[in-house]
Amino acid sequence: MHPSSKPYANEQYSEAQPPPYGNRPIATGFTPAAGAQYAAPQALLPWSTGLFDCCADGRNCCLTCCCPCVTFGQIAEIIDEGTMSGTASAVIYAVINATTGHACLYACLYRQKMRNKYRLEESPCDDWCVHCFCESCALCQEYRELQNRGYDMVMGWQGNLQRNQGVAMTLTPPTIEPVMKR
Repeated sequence: MHPSSKPYANEQYSEAQPPPYGNRPIATGFTPAAGAQYAAPQALLPWSTGLFDCCADGRNCCLTCCCPCVTFGQIAEIIDEGTMSGTASAVIYAVINATTGHACLYACLYRQKMRNKYRLEESPCDDWCVHCFCESCALCQEYRELQNRGYDMVMGWQGNLQRNQGVAMTLTPPTIEPVMKR
């Protein structure tokens, strides 16, 4: 291959050693600086529990089967970091479900937000598919995932913030001013 016909903007790489961003040229239109380093994409993490591990928390499983809007509201409040209360999210879910019967599509958006936030795999299938066919199991899995990440779901976003600030304050040692002697 003629050096001028290489598909790479930076010609320090040979065909045996492709550039760190893969075997394709950069599609930005900008040529990278000589010796530029590109970060490899981070691998996606698996969920801490399986989709069908609903019985691991019988209390939440029963609540979600009877009233999924409550579980959804708790999940949405944590994912949205308190910008909307759990009660408001639960009401929106309930209204969508009562009027269209397709609240699963609304809940699927929050599953996607959660996966992006925590770099979780899209498994066992697409988010919309999981929510449309296994709504209760999907909500239970999301609830368990947030619990396993240290959130107390009953406390909501503000309660978790206050709890974590309290922990940080009790673990911080007092500062002692040095005394100068002559």
